[in-house]
Amino acid sequence: MPKGQPSVVPDDGLTTRQRRNRPLVVVHTGVGKGKSTAAFGLALRAWNQGWPIGVFQFVKSAKWKVGEERALRVLGDSGEGGSVAWHKMGEGWSWVQRELQGDNLSNEEKAREGWEQVKRDLAAETYKLYVLDEFAYPMHWGWVDTAEVVSVLRERPGTQHVVITGRNAPAELVDFADLVTDMSKVKHPMDVGQKGQRGIEW
Repeated sequence: MPKGQPSVVPDDGLTTRQRRNRPLVVVHTGVGKGKSTAAFGLALRAWNQGWPIGVFQFVKSAKWKVGEERALRVLGDSGEGGSVAWHKMGEGWSWVQRELQGDNLSNEEKAREGWEQVKRDLAAETYKLYVLDEFAYPMHWGWVDTAEVVSVLRERPGTQHVVITGRNAPAELVDFADLVTDMSKVKHPMDVGQKGQRGIEW
């Protein structure tokens, strides 16, 4: 299996193994499609390694059944890889303007409650991989304090990996993260009036 070779080896006193196994904070941001999809791809790798996975889905509607949720739940229940827990923390599609989401206070409270649960699970080392899907939005909107998020992630115990998705990831989070991908858009079917479709968007 090929392994990436770093272009720089820092003089940090760590062994190659220690540096390789350092827990990461990963951010998928930008206006392009595929941020959550990439995060769930990482979850598949984590499942294959036998890691317990916690998915915390912020903002997107709890009523929608996305394909990744079903697939990961089935895999988690299979007994072959890691366990999977899926938590839905909010309502309303993330790309809809905040003012059009309806009961914003309810959504804000749900986002804050979701973050409190993430903090409890990090402290207890409940999972090896956390997917905080669309979590960039509550920070961007000021519902959750970015400085607190960075502080909690910096101090998290053990070897817990955290992946955060969503447009407009705050600069403070981007500066702190170990791996940041900004997904740009070149073309999208919605540009010519085509709505999302089964098997592509969900």
